[in-house]
Amino acid sequence: MITGTPKPIDEILAMLEPYKRIVVAGCFGCVTVCRVGGEKEVQVLSSSLRLAREAKDNKLEIKEVCLERQCDPEYLEALRPYAEDYDAVLSIACGAGIQFVAEKFQKTPVLPGINTGFLGVTERQGEWAERCQGCGDCVLHLTGGICPVSRCAKSLFHGPCGGSAKGICEVSPDVACGWQLIIDRLKALNQLENYGKLIPYKGWSTSRDGGPRRIIREDMTL
Repeated sequence: MITGTPKPIDEILAMLEPYKRIVVAGCFGCVTVCRVGGEKEVQVLSSSLRLAREAKDNKLEIKEVCLERQCDPEYLEALRPYAEDYDAVLSIACGAGIQFVAEKFQKTPVLPGINTGFLGVTERQGEWAERCQGCGDCVLHLTGGICPVSRCAKSLFHGPCGGSAKGICEVSPDVACGWQLIIDRLKALNQLENYGKLIPYKGWSTSRDGGPRRIIREDMTL
């Protein structure tokens, strides 16, 4: 899922300074799971903003909404009556959702209420860890299901660097060496021969050739 963290309230207040009437828009998708952009967070953030503005004798009118998803066009229509009637939309969805709302309602400023993090997993309640950078050229079949791009601090493709020691990354004693994890997993799978296979260096310029990436499923298009 896509993770995120709340922006500091002072930063949000500074963004909202020119506006009197805003929509705080949440999302029932990923940001609800990591508890930064769901219905409850919409309510808490709205209350904090109202109190902060009242303390400055500069009241803020807020409409609270939470969409099923902000990254799908059919769900954005529920926002139209408010987006076009208020001064701005403060979205606490991920960066993709925020940009999509801005595309659909181009006459209304759309502001980010969170900082989007990474594609990750829930390791335990309240704790998420990065697992994928969406590079577009997956090699997990050769690395035991462990991604060298996201799990290695240097995104190395051909084994651990000289800074790792006893399975620990030089970046921090709390970070496991991504390649040690890969080697251990390949041993457990009896696939250590994959460790000797050369993987082409990541062609970041190629994967980004032509600007933002796009996926088209002809069998799903209307």
